[in-house]
Amino acid sequence: MNFGDVLTSAITQKSPVCVGLDPALKNLPEGITKDAKGLLTFSTGIIDAVKDVAACVKPQMAYFEALGWEGMRAFWETCAYAKLQGLLVIADGKRNDIGSTCDAYADAYLHKDSPIDALTVSPYLGSDGVKPFIERCKTNGKGIFVLVKTSNVSSGELQDLPTGDETVHEHMAQLVSSWGADLLGPESHYSSIGAVVGATYPEELKYLRSLMPNTPILIPGYGAQGGTAADVKSGFVNGNGAIVNSSRGIIFASKGKGWKEAAGKAAEKMKIELQDVLKD
Repeated sequence: MNFGDVLTSAITQKSPVCVGLDPALKNLPEGITKDAKGLLTFSTGIIDAVKDVAACVKPQMAYFEALGWEGMRAFWETCAYAKLQGLLVIADGKRNDIGSTCDAYADAYLHKDSPIDALTVSPYLGSDGVKPFIERCKTNGKGIFVLVKTSNVSSGELQDLPTGDETVHEHMAQLVSSWGADLLGPESHYSSIGAVVGATYPEELKYLRSLMPNTPILIPGYGAQGGTAADVKSGFVNGNGAIVNSSRGIIFASKGKGWKEAAGKAAEKMKIELQDVLKD
């Protein structure tokens, strides 16, 4: 199936909540070992807690890579477990390169049998660094989310620079829209090629949505980074077309023995907050 259709269906059936799995060792709850085994235990526990509420999970690869091959084994096992629980999986690796190296990245994460449904991609090298990922979206039913306007404070140092009568991130949005024009889902009319736009820039989000009418948007920065339900509203079209990511606000809602229950409650609270805003 087309990833745009699959994502839209998941949002409709559950919610636009995306839970970021950022299992920093120093923040793991009491009773969880500070090693690769602990990462897996914690990540699968969070998945169990949010699977009935969230449309997807977004494992942040850096926390797994930091523990070497054992950490990467935990990463792949986490992705496979999430799929078994009915969640879409977005690997947050922000991969990018050119030529055969980019082909290898695309094959590594977006091959036909991968438990990963979508991958975050950096566009700094231009279309050469994105096309191999787009090809895997076409052939394997996968998706990508291309960085357009990120949620961090210093993003404007490059992304807000003027290029003629537009900014870099506005030009990037138009490129993303064009890259995904041939991959629109027949049911949802959303593309397999998505964009990342931070909740911390609501005015930019509103304009960027107008530049990318058929692009699914991954919106990070909700909760701990300061983004609110009102901030993300303009990223949606009739209640769909976007997913909103919260990491620390959900997975570390408690570091005590009740961490699973706390995560589930935090995800449910976020779902309600988004639904309340989107129904207006």
